[in-house]
Amino acid sequence: MPKGAEAFRTISEAAEELGVAQHVLRFWETKFSFIRPMKRAGGRRFYRPSDISVLAAVRRLLHQEGYTIKGVQKLYRETGLRLEAGEPAATTLSPVSPPTNDNKGARIRSTLAVLERAKTRLDQALGRT
Repeated sequence: MPKGAEAFRTISEAAEELGVAQHVLRFWETKFSFIRPMKRAGGRRFYRPSDISVLAAVRRLLHQEGYTIKGVQKLYRETGLRLEAGEPAATTLSPVSPPTNDNKGARIRSTLAVLERAKTRLDQALGRT
């Protein structure tokens, strides 16, 4: 019997759902401070539905949009990220506020990145991948 949409997933279930290996999820956890699955006794990881959405967004940024690990870290550090809910394929990370520094170039790059992601989502929705 399949689990419900709100059920927690083990690392093996999360890895299978996302199409990545378990060690990749553990690696991402070390590289991205915003990935924090629940841990039970013995260190066993349980992923909430929101964790799965964040992981799917990270996978998309890394594997489809061409970001590097450092690029995703920088995006998170400069803009702050929140999970934008939507269809699973449209799940993305997007800025919640402009960068806190007054660096005009950083704000422009941040805004451009948001617009490029929006264009990609629009192209996907229109079937122009």
